[in-house]
Parts: sequence; C-alpha cells; structure tokens
Amino acid sequence: MISNTQKHLVAQLKALRKRHGLTQEAFAEGGGFAYKYYQGIENGGKRDLRLSTVERLAKAYGIEVWQLVGPALPETKFKRGKRGKRATPR
Repeated sequence: MISNTQKHLVAQLKALRKRHGLTQEAFAEGGGFAYKYYQGIENGGKRDLRLSTVERLAKAYGIEVWQLVGPALPETKFKRGKRGKRATPR
C-alpha cells in the first residue's frame, strides 16, 4: 500500500515532468537515473526511496527537497545530468 506522502511525491514528479514536456525515459536519462528505476518510482513500485534519491530527483529540477514534497507545484528548471552517467540503486 502506498502512503499519502508517496502518492503526493509521485503526483509532483509526474506534474513536473509533464510541465517540462518530458517522457519518463527523457527525464530518467537527463536526470541521471536508469529508465526502469525511474519508471518504478513514478509508478509507485519503489516504496522505500532513500533520501539521497529524493534529493537527486529534486536536484534534477533545480529545486530543494522541501519544494518537491511541499503542497504547491514549484517553479523549476530541468537540469540535465552528464550524458552516459546513469544512476542505479545500490
């Protein structure tokens, strides 16, 4: 069962990604995540995210964690990571 916090985080991630006109794959690549890993986050399959992962998600949009999990959708700028540098869970 997904917590309300995770539901909110997933909704924020989807809304931000769509605002920037990105597919899940494009965000994952630009944000430095493996596509399947990010897909699992956004689809609610990754229930226990590390704080460091949430920090990296926020950093990809140029915002702080509190802005990502806050009640309002923040103004963001998508920051592409270095090509070829994909993060995978440990």
